Amino acid sequence: MTQDVFVLVESNTTGTGRLFPAAARALGLHPVLLAADPSRYTAVGGAEVVRTDTDSVAAVVDACRHLAVGRRVAGVATSSDYYVETAAAAATALGLPANSPEDLAAVRDKGTQRSRLAAAGVRVPRFTVAGTVEEVLAAAEETGYPVVVKPVTGSGSLGVQLCADPVQAAGHARALLARGFDERGRPVPRRVTVEEFVSGPEYSAEVLDGTVAGITAKHLGAPPLFVETGHDFPAALPPAAHEAVTEAAEAAVRALGIALGPAHVELRLGPVGPVLIEVNPRLAGGWIPRLVREATGADLILATVAAFSGKPAPVAATVARGAAIRFVVAGDSGRLHGFEGVAHACAVPGVIDVETYREPGAEIVVGGDFRDRIGHVLARGASAAEAAEAAAEGARRISPSLTVRQEVSA
Repeated sequence: MTQDVFVLVESNTTGTGRLFPAAARALGLHPVLLAADPSRYTAVGGAEVVRTDTDSVAAVVDACRHLAVGRRVAGVATSSDYYVETAAAAATALGLPANSPEDLAAVRDKGTQRSRLAAAGVRVPRFTVAGTVEEVLAAAEETGYPVVVKPVTGSGSLGVQLCADPVQAAGHARALLARGFDERGRPVPRRVTVEEFVSGPEYSAEVLDGTVAGITAKHLGAPPLFVETGHDFPAALPPAAHEAVTEAAEAAVRALGIALGPAHVELRLGPVGPVLIEVNPRLAGGWIPRLVREATGADLILATVAAFSGKPAPVAATVARGAAIRFVVAGDSGRLHGFEGVAHACAVPGVIDVETYREPGAEIVVGGDFRDRIGHVLARGASAAEAAEAAAEGARRISPSLTVRQEVSA
């Protein structure tokens, strides 16, 4: 019998990215990971790994055709924000299920995405795309401080900062515009967006095949950064707000052409209702798919693999409870000695998973983004509020021990 192969073009190296191979196997598929640097993926187990130039669509297509000798490639996808266009272009070339690579390129550019959403009547913050510090300052003056300044590409709160005045806006914009490459070593556009700051609680809608599967309440660290410190699922929203967020998220993915597979839609409930912050054409990070499964029984990872391999896998809730996660966030840079209180965190009723991400001896560098998260506590309860209380208590019991790096003055 011919073996069916599911191809992952790179992967996110933290969170649920490591679970995709198991989902593929559950659907009777053989998982293969194409990677430019396989050493990045020690935690993504259970997949055949093939070294490939994943920045080249032609190389990915060629690798898939080699894999198809004596086998059948059933689907090509990725769990990484950076490779959604490449995976879609390769799948399209091979006649496999995919969203339009051109639509995904527009989604990945936050300025283009915002323009398409606004043109479709989806409420977004006022924004300007800028390529110089002078343009940033002019846009910020017109928008009114505080403003959010962030790169036009990227994920995980990388480079996103709330700027209260021209000094902060100029300094942050100068640093962003000087960046030539992202954390994967890929070239980045020398452009940023300058956006109206929308006050109000933040949520994300987890969308599959154009339909909202659930809404997550998000917890953020202290301004001026936007580090996500925790998530609760399902969000405790009044019916009218739940409906408004659902309608906004589904309108957004329709406008952007994301009809197949997952989308992670971030919104804020502002004074005038839901405002779209951004749409990511992939599953959520931060272990949110795990929260959805613990709370409802629905497996979004399995459903994503099914969507891109042409297999039926409806997202069906089988239980109704709550789940929450709280992250252990590094407060200082320095050398890590270890973690205290992990066993005490595990002992909290409702806690079902405690994990630390760094080994003793690791150098911790606080950068103001998702990489500052160095562990998590995940809990389940009869409600999201009950789970959140347990996860927060567990996280409070964990303390990283490190030698703080001393800044050397000139």
